[in-house]
Amino acid sequence: MSRHLVSIVTPVHGPAVSLLPEAYESILRQELPDGWEWEWLIQEDGEGVHAAAHLPGGDPRISIDSSRRGGPQVARTMAFARSCMSGESEYIKVFDADDLMAPGALARDIDILSRRPTVGWTTSRALDLLADGSTVGFDGDPERGVLPAGSVWRYWQDNKRAQVHPATLCARRELLLVLGGWMALPASGDTGLLLGLDALADGWFHDEVGLLYRKHPDQITQHPSHSQGPEWEARMHIIEHHTRALRDMLRPRGQACSTAP
Repeated sequence: MSRHLVSIVTPVHGPAVSLLPEAYESILRQELPDGWEWEWLIQEDGEGVHAAAHLPGGDPRISIDSSRRGGPQVARTMAFARSCMSGESEYIKVFDADDLMAPGALARDIDILSRRPTVGWTTSRALDLLADGSTVGFDGDPERGVLPAGSVWRYWQDNKRAQVHPATLCARRELLLVLGGWMALPASGDTGLLLGLDALADGWFHDEVGLLYRKHPDQITQHPSHSQGPEWEARMHIIEHHTRALRDMLRPRGQACSTAP
């Protein structure tokens, strides 16, 4: 039986490194379809992270490397680059060091991408994981099924947020190569990637929980500049114009380009 591979890419910096064992346990609980394997590409964001000290040795599926401090988007792209060096991986799964992958998440992603060639990426329902162990869901999840190309963009224009969680993404490697990985922003680069994927191909939403998104004081989303101020405005501006440029380039030849939705 031929070997099929999905690469899990995980950036990690100092505050989150102690949570790697829990993340690892959630990956070990994944049951993959016959013929499929996973590799876990951990990218240390800067020096002094020491991810290996928090994980058991001897698992050849885990690969740890480090790069100069550039933030999680750059670290994700560097991990993605390592997956491309072998050329074996078919799908790229996003997974942060401080989160937990819900049972069945990888199998559901592989199933849809394998059976539906027009679907380029998948997302799933996510729950916030609070410090006391309780979880909180989100209102407004779409229905299970195909997310037609452009649908995430239309929602984002009205709400300045996506209705699906970019931390749950799994995508075809070729689409990530077209986009060059994640947008190199201090935050929201994963949203930029999601909107880029939405411009290129249909997506899919799993209504089963695929991720427990841990809430804690050290995460980037807790920074004051994450959701307001000049940095936020600049991030939203470049994400919007990047998406518009992609959409205009993909319009049928001869159709006038426009900045309209």
